[in-house]
Amino acid sequence: MRILHTMLRVGDLQRSIDFYTQVLEMRLLRQKEYPEGKYTLAFIGYGDENNQTVIELTHNWDTDHYDLGSGFGHLAIEVDDVYQATDKIRTLGGKIIREAGPMNAGSTIIAFIEDPDGYQIELLGAK
Repeated sequence: MRILHTMLRVGDLQRSIDFYTQVLEMRLLRQKEYPEGKYTLAFIGYGDENNQTVIELTHNWDTDHYDLGSGFGHLAIEVDDVYQATDKIRTLGGKIIREAGPMNAGSTIIAFIEDPDGYQIELLGAK
């Protein structure tokens, strides 16, 4: 068994694809419209779906935003250097919500950013 993907509902599909591909350097792996259901699915990630866990972006055509609620925490992405990654993300217009630095009561370097729909993404330094 393995985790295949995590699904996020997004209000503006192209804006989200641009964020994940341009700011976080993922690839758009596939995309398909479902006119009868009035939604589009786009799968993005760092590698092939057969070998990597990816993110499914779901855009319901009649919804432009979602209440994120209080149950979802964040996605986590490992980066070589958290300080460099946050600088680059900031330069590309990404929103930094916690600057790079040691985690609370620990030494692991982390930062938090936010995608266009408000989902939080933790950046963790490579171990």
